Amino acid sequence: MLVALRVKNFVLMDSLELRLEPGFNVLTGETGAGKSIVVGALSLVLGGRGNAEQVRPGADEAEIEALFDVTGSERLATSLEAAGMKAEGELVIRRVVQQNGRSRAYLNGRLCTAGELQALAPELADVASQHESVALTDPSTHLGYLDRFGRLSASREELAGDVGRLEQVVAEIRAAREAERGRAEREAFLAFQLQTIDALGPRAGELEELAAERQRLRHAGRLRELTEHAAARLEEGENAICDELARIAKDLGTAAELDPALGTAARALDGCFAELREISREVSRYADRAQADPSRLAEVDDRMYRLEGLLRQHGPTLDDVLAARARLAAELEGLANVEGRLGALERERDELLRVAGERARVLSARRREAASKLGAAIGTELAELGMGGARVVVDVAPLSGERSELAVDGARLGRDGIDRVEFLIAPNKGIDPRPLRKIASGGELSRALLALKRVLAESGPAGLYVFDEVDAGVGGAVADRIGRAIGDVARHHQVLCITHLAPIAAFADAHFVVSKQVEGSMTKSTVTRVEGKDRVAEVARMLAGAKVTQSALKAAAELIKTARS
Repeated sequence: MLVALRVKNFVLMDSLELRLEPGFNVLTGETGAGKSIVVGALSLVLGGRGNAEQVRPGADEAEIEALFDVTGSERLATSLEAAGMKAEGELVIRRVVQQNGRSRAYLNGRLCTAGELQALAPELADVASQHESVALTDPSTHLGYLDRFGRLSASREELAGDVGRLEQVVAEIRAAREAERGRAEREAFLAFQLQTIDALGPRAGELEELAAERQRLRHAGRLRELTEHAAARLEEGENAICDELARIAKDLGTAAELDPALGTAARALDGCFAELREISREVSRYADRAQADPSRLAEVDDRMYRLEGLLRQHGPTLDDVLAARARLAAELEGLANVEGRLGALERERDELLRVAGERARVLSARRREAASKLGAAIGTELAELGMGGARVVVDVAPLSGERSELAVDGARLGRDGIDRVEFLIAPNKGIDPRPLRKIASGGELSRALLALKRVLAESGPAGLYVFDEVDAGVGGAVADRIGRAIGDVARHHQVLCITHLAPIAAFADAHFVVSKQVEGSMTKSTVTRVEGKDRVAEVARMLAGAKVTQSALKAAAELIKTARS
């Protein structure tokens, strides 16, 4: 349910706070006053596209904020949890549109995308407009309406999962067949690649080891010179460091015998002397080994060059080369067993097709049962809306299976099943039902849309239904029936209805009026809730036009009283 809608600097709206009530909310006003602006603002927070024209002239940005009460909406809670959020009974959506047309969206204070809002929109609001009545002529929307009426969405989702896996297996079969066609050439290529790698037998970390060895070999003479000099300074000659340190250690040991307080220092110096002697021996051994070896240097350079060649093909590291070898070996092994894998995939495809086909048949049968009931229900509603001679047929036909790799009983199998659904209507007796897009007028389409929404009211997930001038092209007794029909929908859902017809506005639980004023060079639209005498005056204006007479006021009061009874 929409609790509040706040609008700032949006089109003609300077600022607006609209607080809706549960039940039937109506929005009225003169033509051009800005009623559609409210629907536009709501559409924006539901993920609609932002553009520069939505920013009020003179303002830096437009801002729309909507507060929804989502208590008890399990599907919405699941969607939010998947996005890492919790609704906790309330959901705040905020959209900001800048002068350059760029927009930002926020969900409970967290930055989000318009796509995320669009995914949540069906659980929050259902907008029925003259535009949607045109969309109702698009047969691609009809299957969704039928499944919603028949409560078949869960079955369709299960089938979609089966068909999704089936499509994946079919794609793998195509890939396997393609691999089989180029198998010999591919095997030769893979074998050559593997032989090239295996001929070198690279090891992880080998390049670093070779680089260090090459560095030693290139500078062997200098290394020998430096280490021999260091060894000589440590242990050779009269002033050898180790000899001098030994004498110092002996003197300090003697001093420690006289004063035990020097014992720690003496022991530490003994340790340093022992460590230095070991270092001297290690350096001396290194000097003996440090010999120039041109042949070994050539071997190292050649090995590194060949390994770097592998890196250029499979690198940038030897770990990447080893990973590439594992992939090549796995692919080569797979090609060796391509026939067996192809057979296993085809068996899996057949089993999946059998299971999905049976599920599709059951779903199709349930759709045909629901179609009969939906057509009758819409026809009954149309009779209540002044189209008593209308007959509606919800046609369920098999999808064309020609050239389809996945078919069930000659019908093409898709994630939605094997059915094509289209609403057909005969507006008057004696006329064969034909597609809505070919036979229905604008007024008839609007009433057909309202009839459909009324039939689906109890099964729809949306908390708010918006009816944007679906009363176009009707009046009189039909307008009264439309008002009653929308009132019936409001028993199951919160409703916001935009209308020019007094008989419809009279049924509302809460009445809001949009008005337009000119202040200097700026035009502003405002929305005000009217009650009591003010509401009677607005309904009277809708009845009488610009000049409201006493008789119009009396008729308006009677209309509201009758609607409430």
